Amino acid sequence: MSRADLHVHSNASDGTDPPAEVMRRAAAAGLDVVALTDHDTTAGHDEARAALPPGLTLFPGMELSCQLGGRSVHMLAYLFDPDHGELAAETELIRDDRVHRARAMVARLNDLGANVTWDDVAAIAGTSVVGRPHIARAMAQAGVIDDPAGAFTSDWIGDDGRAYVEKYALDPARAIALVRAAGGVSVLAHPRAGREWDLSGEEIAGLAAVGLAGLEVWHPDHTEAERRWLLATATEWDLIPTGGSDDHGLLTSYSIASETAAPDTVDRLLARKPDSVTLGTESG
Repeated sequence: MSRADLHVHSNASDGTDPPAEVMRRAAAAGLDVVALTDHDTTAGHDEARAALPPGLTLFPGMELSCQLGGRSVHMLAYLFDPDHGELAAETELIRDDRVHRARAMVARLNDLGANVTWDDVAAIAGTSVVGRPHIARAMAQAGVIDDPAGAFTSDWIGDDGRAYVEKYALDPARAIALVRAAGGVSVLAHPRAGREWDLSGEEIAGLAAVGLAGLEVWHPDHTEAERRWLLATATEWDLIPTGGSDDHGLLTSYSIASETAAPDTVDRLLARKPDSVTLGTESG
């Protein structure tokens, strides 16, 4: 397998496009493999599989919400059994808490004078896993900010923002253990993508010791210096370097395939899987 984007979102979480449209764009961008990694859900996988164009392989995944030392950490999980009891129970807890958190953030925004309602957010999110981008879009729609990107500041719902609310999230070591128990592999997402995401070499080494399979190296928010550091860290701890666009549709200017993984990455991740799996493509 060659050209793979292993970090893509649909409107099953906080992307803007349906899974079927994401698959169409992936094929149009010349990808051979695409991973649908919506936040804390696999709800878009069936639609994505049904819509796979000829020659495109779906690499099943999810982006798990984690927390380490008071910081948000995201864990890309691949190739796991979505019906595994304990993992499914934890992701359900995370999704439920996302609703409570979003409601609390809307209440804080109202206290700050922002004319945004929960109904506005719910209408944008629909049946998707609700996240801050939905709130940001509601804020832009209400004229509170010029565009959704303006919400992610200290004034509003950035990580240190006046309206920010913490959410339930897994310890990364527990997330790795759950994914392994479900037959999958874990990759640390964008580990140098900004102050709130940065993990030290020691923290990454600790996660490698408990079964982390890889590091996302090629990501839009990583500088060239950070990519070199991550590659060296991956080599030091026998981790697989991966890559992906973190495409969210319109919110990221349709960036699918702007970052891709090395040609052997999918095979290397498959080799780390606790049990065997066969990936299929749609040929009809």
